[in-house]
Amino acid sequence: MSTAADLDVTLVRNATLLATVNGTTFLVDPLLAPEGALPPIDDTPNDRNNPLVPLPDADLSHDAVVVTHRHPDHFDDAARERLDADVPLFCQPAEAEAFAEDGFTDVRPVADEAAFDGVTLHRTPGRHGHGKLAEQMGPVSGFVFEGEETLYLAGDTVWYEPVAETLGEFDPDAVVLNGGAARFNQGEPITMGVADVAAVREATDAAVAVVHMEAINHCLLSREELRAATEDVRVPEDGERIEF
Repeated sequence: MSTAADLDVTLVRNATLLATVNGTTFLVDPLLAPEGALPPIDDTPNDRNNPLVPLPDADLSHDAVVVTHRHPDHFDDAARERLDADVPLFCQPAEAEAFAEDGFTDVRPVADEAAFDGVTLHRTPGRHGHGKLAEQMGPVSGFVFEGEETLYLAGDTVWYEPVAETLGEFDPDAVVLNGGAARFNQGEPITMGVADVAAVREATDAAVAVVHMEAINHCLLSREELRAATEDVRVPEDGERIEF
């Protein structure tokens, strides 16, 4: 059995998480802007300024930062200004230079895996949508955090074979998915919807939680809808801590 010190995740807002593995806390995908401070995502339904909801009054203390990709709902100007310049920052290799240009002095691109304070980080593949749209969305990653317990953060991806392969390879204790069924005015969703979440639930014995919901204008799947359509899936509220 894991304990709170082994593995727990706090949803801050959207995909912003505090993931604690082996007592080490990673701040993931920091979106720290005040409610309504950012423009809507272009060419999408529900034309409202982002974020749609305020930042919870949460303790954001962390030992390191992980950014799955630099889309503005995963890393924003407020995060760049608020984070310590010397914080260890793990990212995709393709985006390391951009973080250095932002002034971060301890950027650690993860080609395959990296170690930090007793935790091994494995970068995993993602597909941010379907077909040509997924290619246009650029590279995205997930991360597996391996300690006494193993956590898989899938990142902005839909269900496809490499997600199944990651589940099989690492056999995680807990999985956090980015839901919301985010979409543009044309094309299929670019993050997980009900069918994607159900496929993950079917493919693993791990605890499954879904975040990335009700915070950005093009995320159209609500928490209530997802809870009603799935079983044995946790859908936390902003600011909620989940102990796995």
